[in-house]
Amino acid sequence: MARILAIDYGKKRTGLAVTDVLQIVPGALDTVDTPHLMQYLEDYTKREDVERIIIGEPYQPNGEASENLKRVKQFEALWQKKHPEIPIEGYDERFTSVMAHQTMLSAGLGKKARQDKALVDRISATIILQSYLSSVHSSKLPTLNS
Repeated sequence: MARILAIDYGKKRTGLAVTDVLQIVPGALDTVDTPHLMQYLEDYTKREDVERIIIGEPYQPNGEASENLKRVKQFEALWQKKHPEIPIEGYDERFTSVMAHQTMLSAGLGKKARQDKALVDRISATIILQSYLSSVHSSKLPTLNS
């Protein structure tokens, strides 16, 4: 098997997370300045076998597109054009930043650590990846009628 990589795409910074090769455990990978994201991913996918990329699609709580969604879609299209061998798939990322802050609080991180935006981006990417994995695994579970 190959890894699944997740992206929490931001205007300035982008958080990245990746699974183990068995696609069971997600973990934070890095935070990259967004203008360098394409090169980073190209270098990473040369070193590591990546099956697919999941990119968080930012929507507002009411389901409307956020201002960043257009940039995310542009990056998706550019990646798919340059690297059709590694599919990129959008995934609803509503509330991941809130969940990242809650995770940091639950972990007992101090105020200074919670203000580290790069850390929040990595945790958000990890939450996107965990949510994606959970949805994929739950869709494969047998139902009572099966």
